[in-house]
Amino acid sequence: MPIIQSVERALQILDLFDEHETELKITDISERMHLHKSTVHSLLKTLEKYQYIEQGEESGKYSLGMKLFERGNYVIRSRDIRAVAQDFLYDLSKNTDQTVHLVIQDGQEGVYIDKVESTSATILYSRIGRRIPLHCSGVGKALIAFQPDEEIASVLKDYDFIQHTAHTITGKDAFWKEIEKVREQGYAEDLEENEPGVRCAAIPIRDHTGRVTAAASISTLIMRTSEEEMARYIELLKETGMELSKKLGYGY
Repeated sequence: MPIIQSVERALQILDLFDEHETELKITDISERMHLHKSTVHSLLKTLEKYQYIEQGEESGKYSLGMKLFERGNYVIRSRDIRAVAQDFLYDLSKNTDQTVHLVIQDGQEGVYIDKVESTSATILYSRIGRRIPLHCSGVGKALIAFQPDEEIASVLKDYDFIQHTAHTITGKDAFWKEIEKVREQGYAEDLEENEPGVRCAAIPIRDHTGRVTAAASISTLIMRTSEEEMARYIELLKETGMELSKKLGYGY
């Protein structure tokens, strides 16, 4: 497998920093990497642009950026929530015979971190590690709707409301109305907005601080699910969300 040299060098620069070497000058990095300063400067400026490296205004020295802290927290959080949620997800899937998902937010998208497939209907579009839009998925709406308005506005800045089906929400005003609806009913739905023929319901999962740390969903095939069945699934989903949030330290 070919190695991309520029990517390898950028990663090697990040590896130069540790608990003993929290700040480095460009000359230090150049010497340790055995690279010309101009090459190192270009690599550092690229890392700095994406906030993986920061440069001190007064010292001019470089240090690791907050983006690494942010990404590291996603990894820690996803591992913790998966371990806690696993039994809840299996029970929910067993009691409904539907596919169940667990998703966390990463910027303007959701990321599937767990999935329990039903025996009755296979949901093909989802898989662990795949990203999903916030505006046209039940989990995406559940993740964002219960955040403060200013945080939502920040996420939706320059957001691209890509149309996936004829039912997809395609504008910011319509999405804000959808957010209000989700808040009022306490759960989110996706009615063929992301995938034709698929209906999803999703609930937020809160941690001990009360913040939404993940979302869980039930995905069904519309042709095989009546309104009465869906109403029962949503009640079970809401119960699961409450119990899982309590397990994470959230007090209702």
